[in-house]
Amino acid sequence: MSESDRWLNEQNVVCVETIVADFAGLPRGKLQPIAEFAAKHYKLPVAVFGQTVNGTYHMCADNTEDRDMVVRPDLATLRMVPWAAEPTASVIMDCLDADGADIDVSPRNVLKRVLALFAAEGWHPVVAPEVEFYLESGTENESGKAPADIEDVLDPYGIDRVHDLGDFFRELNEHCRQQDITMGAISQELGPGQFEVNFEHGEALKLADDVFHFKRTLKRTAIAHGLRATFLSKLDAEKAGSSMHVHQSVYDEQGANIFSNGDGTASELFECYMGGLQTHLPAAVLMLAPYPNSYRRFLSYWSSPVNLEWDVDNRTVGLRVPESEPKARRIENRLAGSDVNPYLAIAATLACGYRGMQDQVKCRPAIKGSAYDLPFALHRHEYEALDCLRASEPLRETLGDDFVTLYTAVKERECREFQERIPPWEREELTVSI
Repeated sequence: MSESDRWLNEQNVVCVETIVADFAGLPRGKLQPIAEFAAKHYKLPVAVFGQTVNGTYHMCADNTEDRDMVVRPDLATLRMVPWAAEPTASVIMDCLDADGADIDVSPRNVLKRVLALFAAEGWHPVVAPEVEFYLESGTENESGKAPADIEDVLDPYGIDRVHDLGDFFRELNEHCRQQDITMGAISQELGPGQFEVNFEHGEALKLADDVFHFKRTLKRTAIAHGLRATFLSKLDAEKAGSSMHVHQSVYDEQGANIFSNGDGTASELFECYMGGLQTHLPAAVLMLAPYPNSYRRFLSYWSSPVNLEWDVDNRTVGLRVPESEPKARRIENRLAGSDVNPYLAIAATLACGYRGMQDQVKCRPAIKGSAYDLPFALHRHEYEALDCLRASEPLRETLGDDFVTLYTAVKERECREFQERIPPWEREELTVSI
């Protein structure tokens, strides 16, 4: 009996969710009876990666037959589903073609592709995501009690707001513990009902898996407590946007941080990594701001970046370097919204830094003062970002040509669906004025 089979027996598992993350970062797959899971041979349509966020399909030209892919469980990702009515486990599936090669358009495989490029150089990226979200009063919870309104109280870093939701956060933490997700600090953020969870730094693929599971876990736990949780990047024009900041550093095979020299100063590789972010992030923004709503976050100065300048311990820049010891020198990418697919957001920022080191692109000097006073230097809407990614040969080479082609096609379809819906402002203002 294998170790995984023994674990499933010990947990009395009845069913197993065999899942993959689509472009939106949502779980897609099948619920398998435990007897069927033992066969360990499954298929899913490749087209799960051609879905828009609302479930319509873009069938790519080379998949007109709507082919299947082979999905194989990554048994290292086995974990229990805490909220299931009967003992249920979940496992993330590796996506392969009929010849056993990776499916290039799988978001998890995109991240693995980037990590393989680092590994070939003897480099090991370490990341630490920080995920923001809003909680809103929802329906009555399982006890029949409606929660107190939480979205009307502005209390940045107020510790009592976290205690007010103590039962919710305790259950969330327990659900995460059962899934081997290490939650760090929890804080009330700048918006009313807005919170942030920090994740302990670690290996990039494991952290992406954890954020993928965390977002689902948060929503399910919120429902049980009569709340609604949302990762919408800009929930309200008058409220702070929600981000997923990604702290990143790179270590060599001896465990030394390649961003620091032996004397503690910033290394040339640090400057090149930063230069890669400044050079290539404009083309990667579509993976950090994946919806029309995402670009609304860039238009307000509620701790949101407006350019790709950098500085030490300066939260107004898009690329912040926290004050730290040389061995912990890292870069915080502040561009990503909380609406991202974590695999793609982490892959995008690592890919840009990798290109900088490979191409020896030096960064601009650090700024002084507020970056909000400098010119706006990001995309103002999704079509700009879409065209920029589509035209980027360096990112096509690094992330995969097939992935960039399909991802931009799906995003273009979502943009078209967005534009087909006439917003209230046009009806209320233009019908009267024009």
